[in-house]
Amino acid sequence: MSTASAAAAAAGADDAPGDRPDTPPGRHFEPDLRSMTRINLRPIASPMPLGFFTVAIASVMTGCLQLGLFETEARRAVALCVLPAFALQFLVSILAFGARDVIAATLMGTFAGSWLAYALVMFSGAAEGLRVLGVFNLAFLCFGALMAAVTRPKRALWFVLVVSLPRWAATGLSGLTGAEWLTRTSGAFGLVVALVATYAAFALMLEDMRSEEVLPIGRSGPAHAAVEGDLGVQLRNLERQAGVRRTL
Repeated sequence: MSTASAAAAAAGADDAPGDRPDTPPGRHFEPDLRSMTRINLRPIASPMPLGFFTVAIASVMTGCLQLGLFETEARRAVALCVLPAFALQFLVSILAFGARDVIAATLMGTFAGSWLAYALVMFSGAAEGLRVLGVFNLAFLCFGALMAAVTRPKRALWFVLVVSLPRWAATGLSGLTGAEWLTRTSGAFGLVVALVATYAAFALMLEDMRSEEVLPIGRSGPAHAAVEGDLGVQLRNLERQAGVRRTL
């Protein structure tokens, strides 16, 4: 954000308080800054396809392990394959914050932390690791339910969250109880999450490339207006958004 020329500022400063009848005596008059203010935006490519593809690939790896397609000894190998998901989704979160999408940024950042925790626990073989991950997934379930309540206009995020909720529940309960059928159920849900995330990533990528919706995503409300609206809609209430207003 930058100010206009010094001449404009000087012109505003030359207006003494006494020259304006509506200004209380002894109070410094501050000119209207709107005509002197410029807000520079940096358009970026959408990072969400990368985030969703990362969710899909990591979910396939963990789901196959839970379904028994990999032997128990493959836990460390799976952890190493999942570990890059932390870096990729952390990058997506940073870019989403830069794009002023707090919902996507929060969700992707939390996903990144979950992949890191899973990879470290599984690779290290820490004692009671599965039970700890069980509690972790149940806590993640609560977070996901809260996020699902506010992401419905963003249908791509919402659908990924909705199919992830039963997986987190099954994973959490299987870690605490050790029930094999819950582990298998969680693995099956993991493959469903991968399918939904892959579709969302592919649809968003096509949309970004062609500048129009190709595959249905189902946006509604503010999310639909943000994509279909004109520039005036994009700039509405810009002065009240984080990064422009003085405090968060």
